[in-house]
Amino acid sequence: MWPPKLTLDLLLLVSLSLGTHGERTSYRPQSCTLECIRRGDPRCEYCRITADDVQISPSIPSSSPFGSCVPWPCRFFLGQETPEDCQHYVHAPRNIYIEFEANKDPTYDAITVSWNPSQYGIAFLRGFQVILQALGGSQVSCQLFLLGSNLSLTPAHAQMVYHSDLFTHLLLDTEYVVTVMALPVPEQWDEFYQKKQFFTRTCPEKNGLEKCKKDWYPRYVKVQQENQDVYVTFNLAPENFEVRQYFSSCFGGGLRNYTSITPDFSLNKTHHTYRLHNLQAGTNYTCEIAADVLDAVRKTFVVVVNHSSEEPPTPRFTGSPVLMALLPVGILLAFTAVLTFTVVYKKRLKKKVQTKMRPEIIEQYYDKKLGEGQCVLLDKTTRPPRLLICYSSNDGPAHVRVVLQLAAFLQKHMATQVHLDLWEALSIMEEGSMGWHCRRMKECDFVLVVWSRGLCQNQSEDEEPLQNTALATVSMIGEELCHAKALGRDLSKYMVTIFEYSQESDIPAALGLASRYTLTKDLPLLFSHLHGVALQKPGVYLQVENISESGYCKLPAGAALQLAIQEAEAQFSEEPTEEEHVGIPFVS
Repeated sequence: MWPPKLTLDLLLLVSLSLGTHGERTSYRPQSCTLECIRRGDPRCEYCRITADDVQISPSIPSSSPFGSCVPWPCRFFLGQETPEDCQHYVHAPRNIYIEFEANKDPTYDAITVSWNPSQYGIAFLRGFQVILQALGGSQVSCQLFLLGSNLSLTPAHAQMVYHSDLFTHLLLDTEYVVTVMALPVPEQWDEFYQKKQFFTRTCPEKNGLEKCKKDWYPRYVKVQQENQDVYVTFNLAPENFEVRQYFSSCFGGGLRNYTSITPDFSLNKTHHTYRLHNLQAGTNYTCEIAADVLDAVRKTFVVVVNHSSEEPPTPRFTGSPVLMALLPVGILLAFTAVLTFTVVYKKRLKKKVQTKMRPEIIEQYYDKKLGEGQCVLLDKTTRPPRLLICYSSNDGPAHVRVVLQLAAFLQKHMATQVHLDLWEALSIMEEGSMGWHCRRMKECDFVLVVWSRGLCQNQSEDEEPLQNTALATVSMIGEELCHAKALGRDLSKYMVTIFEYSQESDIPAALGLASRYTLTKDLPLLFSHLHGVALQKPGVYLQVENISESGYCKLPAGAALQLAIQEAEAQFSEEPTEEEHVGIPFVS
């Protein structure tokens, strides 16, 4: 039996933790109408609002790249009866949390989003809007939730957890950004939303490795040595994957050997043992094994070839007593000479092959064939270079898709933090397109102009010079190049690139000081420029894996970029080309 005082203290603690809503600490969306909220029905506390309940502002063009996920003005769903509700300011939500949900579709992921409201301005809080967008894509999903009009919130309600509805059909292993906004949206666009980037689960994380053919690799690898023979046993892929061929590759002693493996499924359907050939005794080998299919994941293991246990008989030395006495002295002198020569040789070798490379380059980009004296220590904590991409949308959606896929490839596979206007819609709405571009140009380490026919078009006489943001931005870059050249400053910040469906001769002379690249042929050169490393030096060759004209399309993001380029080429080949393009005037 508890003492009366302890019982009273426990009851008081429980009552404080439950708050004004009894035992309720979280809210999930209810199915109710906008009319129910306006009437102040107590059953309509936290309601999902569909597109049928809200009329979109006619001032928003139907061709807007942001679709219907532009923050809806408060007056359309709350301000008709009580316009004073739309005249207050509410701070951004806090503690955004992504929860992965179970779904039966193995090819897509599903999530729900939860958050806490801010205590600042919570008395005027009327709802939330949740926006989900895939980085590198234009698809946007949004959900709108409103609170009951008679609901009175206090700072104590800031501990409540609000949930979104289920977001479905999310691509696996894809980066998304979720934005939660507090309603009503203020007239001064500042600190009213909170966003969070995340990756959806990979196929093995969601379904298990045995159900993902694309991500499967041998997890069980056992190495055994019998005299000079080395045998490797590994587990085979599930039968439904229909993998009939495997391969193994080993590198050591400056040589690489390749072994093709064809298992006999009549003997064993789960495991297979094969022999490694042409291995040298006393050498350490780094080996890989994988299914012999396109873009297969490889399992890495180490093989140490020991000397055979059958040692030849040791010859006996016979000689005079004088030679026997001088033998230890001779051995000592020889050992001293060898040691001195080794130390001097290593110092000279270290000076010869030592190469300065920026530490933030991801380890996988370096060629595995480099000698042991060329080991590079990498610091992955250093931030990647920041890159702003400028382009023109006048060439149509096909060219915009190429720019989107290029930005996604650079960010995912070339260790670069990319800033693109299509990815930062809310920031552009706060600052304006021109203000956002100016700020990013100052903050970013590099600026890349994707030149196309749209940037060659003449401005009409009645069009203001700054109306087209792309043209104005490129004009600013031309002025910055001329100014930096006059002051003797570094010009490597600015780059110009074209794709094969554009002409390099169209690039104006004002951008002639910027570095030029033709993609996708110059992907390795672009990587070298962004990270400040040389592709070739005496004794050293930097191999950029899967970043070349022929190898980039092996990656999923590279294949998407290749497809977008082919579609743009088909579009431009059908359009009549202008015989003369007039460049953009720049102020030097």
